Amino acid sequence: AIFDNLDGVVDIRAGYAGGKVQNPSYEQVCSGTTGHVEVIQIDFNPQIISYKALLDILWKSHDPTTVNRQGADIGTQYRSVIFYQSEKQRVLAEESKKEVNESDMYQDSIVTEITPLEIFYLAESYHQNYYRLNKKAPYCQSVIAPKLEKIFKL
Repeated sequence: AIFDNLDGVVDIRAGYAGGKVQNPSYEQVCSGTTGHVEVIQIDFNPQIISYKALLDILWKSHDPTTVNRQGADIGTQYRSVIFYQSEKQRVLAEESKKEVNESDMYQDSIVTEITPLEIFYLAESYHQNYYRLNKKAPYCQSVIAPKLEKIFKL
Protein backbone atom coordinates (compact mmCIF):
# COMPACT_ATOMS: atom_id res chain seq x y z
CA ALA A 1 0.00 0.00 0.00
CA ILE A 2 2.87 2.38 0.77
CA PHE A 3 4.69 1.96 -2.52
CA ASP A 4 1.39 1.95 -4.41
CA ASN A 5 0.98 5.62 -3.43
CA LEU A 6 4.24 6.77 -5.02
CA ASP A 7 4.46 8.59 -8.33
CA GLY A 8 6.62 6.57 -10.70
CA VAL A 9 5.71 3.18 -9.30
CA VAL A 10 4.27 1.30 -12.25
CA ASP A 11 3.37 -2.09 -10.75
CA ILE A 12 3.69 -4.00 -7.49
CA ARG A 13 3.39 -7.72 -7.04
CA ALA A 14 3.23 -9.57 -3.74
CA GLY A 15 5.22 -12.76 -3.60
CA TYR A 16 7.89 -14.88 -2.02
CA ALA A 17 11.67 -15.06 -2.48
CA GLY A 18 14.84 -16.24 -0.84
CA GLY A 19 13.91 -19.83 -0.06
CA LYS A 20 14.49 -23.27 -1.47
CA VAL A 21 10.93 -24.51 -2.10
CA GLN A 22 9.71 -24.09 -5.67
CA ASN A 23 6.34 -22.35 -6.13
CA PRO A 24 5.55 -22.10 -2.43
CA SER A 25 2.04 -21.43 -1.19
CA TYR A 26 1.20 -18.83 1.43
CA GLU A 27 0.55 -21.60 3.93
CA GLN A 28 3.97 -23.14 3.26
CA VAL A 29 5.74 -19.78 3.62
CA CYS A 30 3.84 -19.06 6.85
CA SER A 31 5.08 -22.35 8.29
CA GLY A 32 8.57 -20.86 8.36
CA THR A 33 10.06 -23.99 6.79
CA THR A 34 10.57 -22.82 3.19
CA GLY A 35 13.26 -20.18 3.76
CA HIS A 36 11.16 -17.72 1.75
CA VAL A 37 10.29 -14.20 2.81
CA GLU A 38 7.03 -12.42 2.06
CA VAL A 39 8.14 -9.71 -0.37
CA ILE A 40 6.96 -7.26 -2.98
CA GLN A 41 8.44 -6.79 -6.43
CA ILE A 42 8.25 -3.22 -7.69
CA ASP A 43 8.38 -1.99 -11.28
CA PHE A 44 9.16 1.71 -11.39
CA ASN A 45 9.99 4.47 -13.84
CA PRO A 46 13.46 5.77 -12.88
CA GLN A 47 12.70 9.02 -14.72
CA ILE A 48 10.05 9.73 -12.07
CA ILE A 49 11.28 7.95 -8.93
CA SER A 50 14.76 6.69 -8.17
CA TYR A 51 15.81 3.39 -6.62
CA LYS A 52 17.33 5.46 -3.80
CA ALA A 53 13.96 7.10 -3.13
CA LEU A 54 12.35 3.65 -2.96
CA LEU A 55 15.01 2.59 -0.44
CA ASP A 56 14.33 5.71 1.64
CA ILE A 57 10.66 4.75 1.86
CA LEU A 58 11.57 1.15 2.69
CA TRP A 59 13.59 2.23 5.74
CA LYS A 60 10.67 4.30 7.00
CA SER A 61 8.00 1.68 6.35
CA HIS A 62 9.21 -1.30 8.37
CA ASP A 63 11.52 -2.18 11.26
CA PRO A 64 14.93 -3.07 9.82
CA THR A 65 16.43 -3.63 13.28
CA THR A 66 14.70 -6.85 14.32
CA VAL A 67 15.70 -10.32 13.18
CA ASN A 68 12.80 -12.41 11.86
CA ARG A 69 10.12 -10.04 13.09
CA GLN A 70 7.87 -7.24 11.86
CA GLY A 71 5.58 -6.01 14.62
CA ALA A 72 3.53 -8.92 15.92
CA ASP A 73 4.55 -11.10 12.94
CA ILE A 74 7.38 -13.44 13.93
CA GLY A 75 9.34 -15.94 11.84
CA THR A 76 12.00 -16.16 9.15
CA GLN A 77 9.38 -15.20 6.57
CA TYR A 78 9.32 -11.72 8.17
CA ARG A 79 13.04 -11.01 8.10
CA SER A 80 14.14 -7.69 6.66
CA VAL A 81 15.76 -8.18 3.26
CA ILE A 82 16.44 -6.32 0.05
CA PHE A 83 16.73 -8.53 -3.01
CA TYR A 84 18.72 -6.71 -5.68
CA GLN A 85 18.63 -7.39 -9.42
CA SER A 86 21.82 -5.65 -10.53
CA GLU A 87 25.21 -4.65 -9.19
CA LYS A 88 24.10 -1.01 -9.24
CA GLN A 89 21.12 -1.86 -7.03
CA ARG A 90 23.40 -3.79 -4.65
CA VAL A 91 25.77 -0.84 -4.28
CA LEU A 92 22.93 1.63 -3.75
CA ALA A 93 21.27 -0.65 -1.18
CA GLU A 94 24.54 -1.10 0.75
CA GLU A 95 25.19 2.66 0.71
CA SER A 96 21.64 3.40 1.82
CA LYS A 97 21.82 0.84 4.64
CA LYS A 98 25.11 2.36 5.85
CA GLU A 99 23.63 5.86 5.71
CA VAL A 100 20.59 4.83 7.77
CA ASN A 101 22.77 2.89 10.22
CA GLU A 102 24.89 5.99 10.80
CA SER A 103 21.85 8.27 11.18
CA ASP A 104 19.66 8.60 14.25
CA MET A 105 16.66 7.05 12.50
CA TYR A 106 16.91 3.88 14.59
CA GLN A 107 18.44 3.28 17.99
CA ASP A 108 19.45 -0.29 17.14
CA SER A 109 21.63 -1.48 14.26
CA ILE A 110 20.12 -2.34 10.89
CA VAL A 111 19.98 -6.13 10.33
CA THR A 112 18.51 -6.01 6.83
CA GLU A 113 20.01 -8.60 4.48
CA ILE A 114 21.06 -7.45 1.02
CA THR A 115 21.18 -10.41 -1.32
CA PRO A 116 20.76 -11.18 -5.03
CA LEU A 117 17.31 -12.16 -6.22
CA GLU A 118 17.43 -15.68 -7.57
CA ILE A 119 13.74 -16.20 -8.25
CA PHE A 120 10.52 -14.43 -7.36
CA TYR A 121 7.35 -16.46 -6.90
CA LEU A 122 4.09 -14.59 -7.37
CA ALA A 123 1.77 -14.86 -4.36
CA GLU A 124 -1.79 -16.04 -4.71
CA SER A 125 -4.25 -13.60 -6.28
CA TYR A 126 -5.93 -12.77 -2.96
CA HIS A 127 -2.61 -11.26 -1.75
CA GLN A 128 -2.35 -8.84 -4.67
CA ASN A 129 -3.48 -5.27 -3.89
CA TYR A 130 -4.44 -6.54 -0.44
CA TYR A 131 -4.87 -3.19 1.28
CA ARG A 132 -6.78 -1.62 -1.58
CA LEU A 133 -9.21 -4.55 -1.61
CA ASN A 134 -9.46 -5.08 2.16
CA LYS A 135 -9.21 -1.65 3.81
CA LYS A 136 -11.73 -2.58 6.50
CA ALA A 137 -9.95 -5.81 7.51
CA PRO A 138 -8.56 -5.69 11.07
CA TYR A 139 -4.92 -6.11 9.93
CA CYS A 140 -5.30 -3.29 7.42
CA GLN A 141 -6.86 -1.01 10.03
CA SER A 142 -4.39 -1.76 12.81
CA VAL A 143 -1.12 -2.12 10.87
CA ILE A 144 -1.23 -0.73 7.33
CA ALA A 145 -3.41 2.36 7.81
CA PRO A 146 -1.21 3.75 10.63
CA LYS A 147 1.90 3.23 8.48
CA LEU A 148 0.32 5.14 5.62
CA GLU A 149 -0.64 7.97 7.97
CA LYS A 150 2.88 8.09 9.44
CA ILE A 151 4.67 8.12 6.11
CA PHE A 152 2.33 10.30 4.10
CA LYS A 153 0.86 12.37 6.95
CA LEU A 154 -2.65 11.70 5.62
